[in-house]
Amino acid sequence: MSQFIPLISSGTAGPLGVLHLPRLWLKASLGAAGKLHPDYPSCGNGYDGMVLAGLGLDKAAFEEFISNSKPTYPELEAWVLEQSGGSLDPDAVAKLNADIAGYIHADDVRTSILGANGIPDEGKIRDAINLNNLDDWHSFHQQVLA
Repeated sequence: MSQFIPLISSGTAGPLGVLHLPRLWLKASLGAAGKLHPDYPSCGNGYDGMVLAGLGLDKAAFEEFISNSKPTYPELEAWVLEQSGGSLDPDAVAKLNADIAGYIHADDVRTSILGANGIPDEGKIRDAINLNNLDDWHSFHQQVLA
């Protein structure tokens, strides 16, 4: 059975405008199907936990919905809205998105990711979204193309 590296960026939002939610859906869906690469948590504590908390979603209920319903992405967004009483608080979404976009990895994590990609650490790439993208793309290259 193939195991997949999730290549949807945390910087991607779906129609609801919530950053990382499409990636969380992908990881959780792959995890529920037993197809997520073992280096990735299906629903971890970092951005995953931030999104669930920011949207007021229960982790166990989210995982159960993904596992039992195997939703398309629009079906997930409809479920999120249902859990939220039919709408999302725009200020809460803006705060969540700002927290995601503004997250900075620790220096050692940044240095490790850049080093693995052969990029000098000149302090130009600091945000976790771009560093995580580089990490995913490097892992994909190593697993599939190298």
